[in-house]
Amino acid sequence: MRAGRWFYLALILVILGGIFLSGCLGRETVEQKEELSVPPPTTQVVEEQVIPPLEKPREEIKPEKTIAWEYGGVAISGRYADAEVIRLEEGKYRMYYSPEPEVSGFEGQVYSAISDDGVNWVQEEGVRMKWATFPSVIAVPTGYRMYYQNRGVIRSAISRDGITWNEEPGIRVDTINDAGLKLDNVASPTVVRIDDEYLMVYRGTINQRYSADVPNENTQLFFWATSKDGLNFVHRGIALDSRNREFKGFLDGPELVIWDDGSVRLYFWSYKGIYHTIFDGNEFSKEVKFDYTTSPKGASFPQNPPSDPTLVKINNTWFMYYGQHTMGIHYATLRLR
Repeated sequence: MRAGRWFYLALILVILGGIFLSGCLGRETVEQKEELSVPPPTTQVVEEQVIPPLEKPREEIKPEKTIAWEYGGVAISGRYADAEVIRLEEGKYRMYYSPEPEVSGFEGQVYSAISDDGVNWVQEEGVRMKWATFPSVIAVPTGYRMYYQNRGVIRSAISRDGITWNEEPGIRVDTINDAGLKLDNVASPTVVRIDDEYLMVYRGTINQRYSADVPNENTQLFFWATSKDGLNFVHRGIALDSRNREFKGFLDGPELVIWDDGSVRLYFWSYKGIYHTIFDGNEFSKEVKFDYTTSPKGASFPQNPPSDPTLVKINNTWFMYYGQHTMGIHYATLRLR
């Protein structure tokens, strides 16, 4: 009996030792994984070169599979964002885009590139504008008009060829609003023309954190305005509110798109990725659809979600271009049957 007791006692000690050793190894493995998963800082020292060649990087960010949109690749490599794509009369497409603020020599520059298939882009010489952030470009009878943020308000410039731009006098939209909110600034305009009226959606910033657990220090939501001439806009109120559980005080990069069925969609991004909602002519639906992300599934505040979407239809395929901070402008496609 004594030998049996010693046997069982030894067996118990072996089992407990194994559990303890397994637990220690498990904790060490988790700590190692956490160290490996820490992303690099997004603010880095960059080279003096502001316009690097448009080349494909060796490593591409590939998102998880989504219901409709499929990852396509890199359109513009380098530290660029805030893309805007328009269709030209000769069957080509022009993309306007900007360097990111961390780039040495940043002056709010707007550059451009040309493509005939939406995949391969050839950079055009020179700078289109300076201190014109978040550009939105539309065709007008005399050529093109660009709306952009400058000094906390939304202004505009006019061009005959889309290359040489002249700033127009006055302010298109300021921080005044009908919602009784004190806005620190307005930015990120997007404009489309519907029949004889211009529709604009833009971001308004409240200098107050939405809640203690969110990374953004400000609260951002969307407002909208309309105009008969594209210059004098009437404030219409809040287009989409971010002060809820889904968006947690953060909306950015609005993009108005006239869809194939004639409906007007508003694409935008928030912490998790890219969404869209519908405009019915009087208001924007509070029901939104989550379209696309490159972030890990289930992450509440991923480090680098796709941002600032811009859409254009080429042949029978929709292209959605978006920024991937410090990693260039990428695109996803939606092929229609």
